[in-house]
Amino acid sequence: MSEKVKPNPNEAPTHDAQLAAENIVSGEEKAPKVDFEADYAAAQKFSVSEIDRTGEGIGAAEAATATKYEVSQPEEVKTVAEPTGNPDDYVEIAKEISSSRDEAVTSVSDDLLQKALKKGKASGG
Repeated sequence: MSEKVKPNPNEAPTHDAQLAAENIVSGEEKAPKVDFEADYAAAQKFSVSEIDRTGEGIGAAEAATATKYEVSQPEEVKTVAEPTGNPDDYVEIAKEISSSRDEAVTSVSDDLLQKALKKGKASGG
């Protein structure tokens, strides 16, 4: 089914397209006819290469996508955390966390912020 092109010079993306559209509208040139079904059928022929229409296509595709290196299979390792139910374990963890206050600052107070601001100022002046 072919359709007639109806150009609009105001919608032409380039100057050449605008001139062609004006010539078609004025009747100086004939509007091309477009057969979408035939164009689609022709495009489908190009979408498959000649080698893919033969048995060689499968072999060529496998050769092109084959891995060049040996890939080992990952081993699945299961880690099981045994529940102890012993509250002393949690107390030890809490002690470790609370002792980290000596190592790093875990909370910022106004005093600490003021000290940091004083240290950050240039001396002299």
